[in-house]
Amino acid sequence: MTSNDERFRKQLEAERAELLETISHFEVATRQKKPGLGNHMADDGTEAFDQAAGLALHRNDEALLAEVDAALARLEKGTFGMCDRCGNEIDYARLRALPYARLCIVCQQVVEESIRGNGHRR
Repeated sequence: MTSNDERFRKQLEAERAELLETISHFEVATRQKKPGLGNHMADDGTEAFDQAAGLALHRNDEALLAEVDAALARLEKGTFGMCDRCGNEIDYARLRALPYARLCIVCQQVVEESIRGNGHRR
């Protein structure tokens, strides 16, 4: 394992720990939340919006955790930093910014253009 791999491992493990803590706090807060209606419709609407936003963030954190775990698995297999689509090396600067990146920047652009071309949004 190279020193860069070790740096990425530490960065990914730190991000993983942070995500696990965030997910855990959300789940505890959700269990402790008492259901019920407020005294005003606007309060209920705000509460519903806050719950929906919190759930969306929670799902994003869970998806990001899966990406981090997959990157750690690629480190173990020795395939970290290789594009899943073309097999070329992912640029070091891209990995520093997004250590769980699965695609090189060229393949990422192709995938995003394909999604936009099909009328899908992510």
